[in-house]
Order: sequence, then C-alpha cells, then structure tokens
Amino acid sequence: MTREQRQAIDAQMRRFTPLFSNRSLDEVRASIGDARAGFATFMSTLKVPDGIRTSEVELGGSRSLKIEPTGESRHGTILYFHGGSFVVGSPETQLGLTAELVVRTGYTAYSVDYRLAPEHPFPAAIDDTTAAYRALLDDGHAPSSIAFAGDSAGGGLTITTLLRARELGLPMPAAVAAFSPGLDNEGTGMSNETKATLDPIITRESVAPNRALYRGDADPKQPLLSPAVYADPTGFPPLLLQVGTNEVLLDDSTRMAELARDAGVDVILDVTADVPHVFQMFAGSLDEAHEALDRAGLFLTQRIRP
Repeated sequence: MTREQRQAIDAQMRRFTPLFSNRSLDEVRASIGDARAGFATFMSTLKVPDGIRTSEVELGGSRSLKIEPTGESRHGTILYFHGGSFVVGSPETQLGLTAELVVRTGYTAYSVDYRLAPEHPFPAAIDDTTAAYRALLDDGHAPSSIAFAGDSAGGGLTITTLLRARELGLPMPAAVAAFSPGLDNEGTGMSNETKATLDPIITRESVAPNRALYRGDADPKQPLLSPAVYADPTGFPPLLLQVGTNEVLLDDSTRMAELARDAGVDVILDVTADVPHVFQMFAGSLDEAHEALDRAGLFLTQRIRP
C-alpha cells in the first residue's frame, strides 16, 4: 500500500460524519431516516466489480439479494450479512464487497436484508439471519457447501448466527469470513481507547448510540451481544477474522480469535497495518484491500465442499 492510497482513504472516510455522534437516543431515533440515506449515498461511491448479476429473492422470510457470477461458477454458497451498526445498511450498500467475494470464488452469494434497529432491536437480526440459513438447508444445500461472511455488524452476525444455529441443533456451515466484525456490545476492548484517534470513522462515543439502539432492553453481558467476551466457540467451523490496526474494533477480533484458539477451533487472525474499518470495501483503490480479499477468497474455496 502506498502512503498516498492510505491518506486518500483516510480522508474519504473522515468526510463521512459518524452516524450519531453526540446525540441523545431520542435525537437518533428522529434522524434515523437521514442516517440511512447518508450511509447509502456514501457507500454508493464505492466500486462494484464487473462479472456479476443480481436478483431479489426471499430467504427465510427476508428479502435477500442473490449475487451470481456471470462467468464460470462453482457449487457453493456464501450467506452474506451486511454492515451498518445494526441500524443502517442493506444488501445494496455492501454489494461491492459481496460481489468481490463472488468473482473471486465463483460461488453464489445471498445477502440478507435483515431487520434493523431501532424499529427491530435485538435479537431480530439474528432471528432473520438464522432463518435464512435454515432456509438454505431446507432447500437442500449441504452445510459443507455454505459459508457465512459479513462486515462490521454483519461480521458480528456471522458469529452470533453460529451460536443461535448451535442452540437450535442446526449443523455448522463450512466456514466463516468476518471483516472488521463488531463482537462486543459493551465496547470493553482497549482498542476503543488506544485507536480512537486513528480510526477515521468510529469512536466509543460515536458508536455508543448504535449499540444501545440494537440491544434495546437486553443485557449486553451475554454471548449473543458480546461474543468476543462471553461466547463459547466450541464446535465452530474454521474462522477467518480480518481487521486493521487502525480500528477501534481491533480487540473484538483479537479476543474472539483467542477464545476460538482456546476452544480448539481453526482460526486465522489476519491483521493488516495502517488500514481503517472494513478496509476491504476499497478494493478498487487500496492495494491491501485487494490482497485481503484474495486471501478471503482462497480461505473460502479451500473450505467449502459441494
């Protein structure tokens, strides 16, 4: 990565005002529509690769975006969960990132339009992603042919959906690839403080309202809200956790990787220096993003079995 690339990406992200910094929860609820529109506008500036086609489908009761390669395809499925702090975002905002995985692997992806807070707080998103996974299984997809992937809040959902699936007695998918996952609703990791000036978009203060809106009245001291602190990952499939050193959420990944290692789970903690939150979405203009997605694509193709 050139210094110029890094500086340009940092400046681009700093032009996007944090969604709800220094606002009361009532003010946040009143401005949620504007926040969603602003996030969608920002994400629309990012590159979507060629070589895909999209269609809308219903999956487990949720609208989902089906992304297929137009070139050579392979038998396998990526179930994708988009980011957006559980309050903004959609399959369309994260289309570029999902499509990058599709063109690298040849697999078909389904990106779930799960319900958002504050209208639908915890555990609505997990209910929707788990229902989408169950729908794939019911449709005849072998669990060994399915991988979960997601970014930010969606990266967190890759882990909490595993936990919920295990509770329900569903088989584990083949693998999980999580980009800058949010895995601690309490925000207790040291990186919340040590990376606050480096992260161009997230601070403990700016993300606090999002966390509160998502958890609602629930206690954050539980695995489905703070899995990096409270989860038991025993029996999980192989995990790939990609994160940047400039992220407030860095410790969410490092602590999750430690829990997984201690539970005997295959885990790759893939840390890239001097890059921001979900840096992979800048694959068209950041060398490290392109390389990280290459590694994610290889990880998925090595573990998905038709």
